[in-house]
Amino acid sequence: MSKVKVGLVQMSCTADKQQNLEKAIEKVREAANQGAQIVCLQELFTSLYFCDEENYDNFQLAEAIPGPSTDELSKVAAELGVVIIASLFEKRTQGLYHNTTAVLDADGAYLGKYRKMHIPDDPGFYEKFYFTPGDLGYKIFNTKFAKIGVLICWDQWYPEAARITALMGAEILFYPTAIGWASTQDVDTNTEQYNAWQTIQRSHAIANGVHVVSVNRVGEEVGLKFWGGSFVSNPFGKVIFQGDHHDEQTTTIELDLDKTDHYRTHWPFLRDRRIDTYQPITKRLIDED
Repeated sequence: MSKVKVGLVQMSCTADKQQNLEKAIEKVREAANQGAQIVCLQELFTSLYFCDEENYDNFQLAEAIPGPSTDELSKVAAELGVVIIASLFEKRTQGLYHNTTAVLDADGAYLGKYRKMHIPDDPGFYEKFYFTPGDLGYKIFNTKFAKIGVLICWDQWYPEAARITALMGAEILFYPTAIGWASTQDVDTNTEQYNAWQTIQRSHAIANGVHVVSVNRVGEEVGLKFWGGSFVSNPFGKVIFQGDHHDEQTTTIELDLDKTDHYRTHWPFLRDRRIDTYQPITKRLIDED
């Protein structure tokens, strides 16, 4: 399909897991009513962002994938005829957890999952305490409406992740995310951080000639104000939608996937890649022995 409508669900969350799931389903329905064919939910949408602290009790939030949440969302996907991208806290086995996104096709079929590869550890974002780095590699999902690639939040900062996923055939890169400002920061710092976050993702769109869809949470939680600002970039980095920084939004945007061929033809970055020179990229740092 050349034209695909994608839905972005930017919402706030509470401590009630079932309430968050029901709210997300309501938002998926809203996006479907707007004509959305692929709906992306934000990172870890069934809970508050619990990684602001290291607390063993938070492991109780995790679940199997497939599991209860994907079962419920599969029914909704089949009923509405939409693809759902659902970011969840995965319990793989006792003591082994991942930050994982499941993809459900428009007939409700579970297409598989992507496990977050890059795991941050910063003040207020103590994800290494909870998540084992992904071991499934980069993934694409051949949905009814498009071949999509899914990466998660901290993955956004790594051009290698976007490049590999695009080279695998992704027509759209989706980034469910949960990022915000510390409540103590000044406006200039906040602006600089948001601009950097958006710019790096727009660069992935340009370098790979694909649309980028980034869906962030919104609202104030302990010590953090999640900055919303969900956005869509065309394959040459033009922002064709940008969300509010304060309010919940459910938005549907039509993407023309033929734009990839246009931009890749006129700006042939993939053609001119010198793959014979890139071996050093696998080193941590290129320094003297």
